[in-house]
Amino acid sequence: MKVDTTLDTFDLALLDILQRDNTMPLRKLSEQVHRSSASIQRRIQRLQKIGVICANTAVINPTKVGQIITLVVEVHADRTQATDLNVMKVSFSGPEIQQCYYVTGDADFLLVLTVADMGEFQEIAQRLFYNNPNVKWFRTIVVMDRVKATLDVRVLETPTPNGDR
Repeated sequence: MKVDTTLDTFDLALLDILQRDNTMPLRKLSEQVHRSSASIQRRIQRLQKIGVICANTAVINPTKVGQIITLVVEVHADRTQATDLNVMKVSFSGPEIQQCYYVTGDADFLLVLTVADMGEFQEIAQRLFYNNPNVKWFRTIVVMDRVKATLDVRVLETPTPNGDR
């Protein structure tokens, strides 16, 4: 049986609120979207089941937990066959990497990570880049100021069946 993954305006309004505060009580959510708490609870469960809501997490300020340096690393692969790239994807999925993107352009991967100091980054670079025979080159960009950092997704408009707005 095929699961309906269509999102209506109620789903989108709910998602817009939840991605900013997923701890909001059902009662308060029901006031904001004008639906019953039970209806909201069912919608949230459905959105989780179909993979629209991927996780319920806390956003932590990295400097408050000793991760004072944010780095963006571009990685260029020597070989780009699927098996080689998949090995790299696995190696870049460790807990020290906040975000990893497989990209087009000069680099093959774009990584974002936070570290306590450059010594920690040197250890990570040795393990992930220097010791990896498929890393042709990597370039590190040190973030001077975090202007904006969010994973919020714009969800205010209803998408068409092919995903366009």
